[in-house]
Amino acid sequence: MLEGDVLNIRIKPDIPQHLFVGAMDGPASCTPDDNLYDVWPKFLIMVLLQGRQHFVMDGAHFRIDAGNEDNPEPVVFMLNVARECTLQFVNESTTPLRKVMISAPLPWIERLIRSQPTSMPKLRAFFSEHLATFRFAPNRRLAQIAEDILKPPVAMAGELLTLNRNSHAFDIMCQACSVLVQADEAAPHQPTALSRRQSEKVRDYILAHVCEDLSLDRIARAVGISTSSIQRHFKDRFGITVSDFIRQERLETARAALERDGIPIAQAAYLAGYRNPSSFTTAFKKAYGVSPKHRRA
Repeated sequence: MLEGDVLNIRIKPDIPQHLFVGAMDGPASCTPDDNLYDVWPKFLIMVLLQGRQHFVMDGAHFRIDAGNEDNPEPVVFMLNVARECTLQFVNESTTPLRKVMISAPLPWIERLIRSQPTSMPKLRAFFSEHLATFRFAPNRRLAQIAEDILKPPVAMAGELLTLNRNSHAFDIMCQACSVLVQADEAAPHQPTALSRRQSEKVRDYILAHVCEDLSLDRIARAVGISTSSIQRHFKDRFGITVSDFIRQERLETARAALERDGIPIAQAAYLAGYRNPSSFTTAFKKAYGVSPKHRRA
């Protein structure tokens, strides 16, 4: 069980007012028992990098599968608990869990929404529905943020570790809510197994050739899928368009090279597909919150 996140039904504490960030790396379940637990109103985000979770809330079953050690398929699972309810874990998997759990008290979320002059309808609708869910496959950057929470820098401890975890948690929350807002209204269905495999072939090809000149036609020829199928299914599977995924992965490649090798910013811009270093700097700051020079080794 994630300490501090799920409370035994026999205890009725006040709803906490702070963000909770937990991590698990190894156990096959959150708790070894099948007891009922009392859960307070909250917004939950689970980044499951590996393993399977099955739990029941107010009689509704939730199953999240992120694969095993040999074939992980990370998934982000968002859940809104609009009122107090009961929780019971169903321990039916032996696959070690690798996951990050973030929870924010619903009153905190509601204050955030009320403070905005014009809140986003999709978010408002999601947070008004009890046990509303949304799931998607994380991009490489979001998965890496979760990895950073699981394995923080060795120098991080005490208050710095808490600040580091919370900053990563807010980043994950922002990205997850952004994917929810951008999800197609007309495509609430789950991708078929065939479309998932096709989209994963497209993703793998992009990652293998991310620094090359990529076009939809080239990708389609390489993976044997039509451009219309790529455009139709890729966003269903990953919550992002192909062009945005390429742009995001190129920025991530440039960031890694800056931090690992300390390459010049002009070279990092080239890696990311930008001819103009100033345009690269603008895109980098938008994605990471700091300029490229602050990420150089």
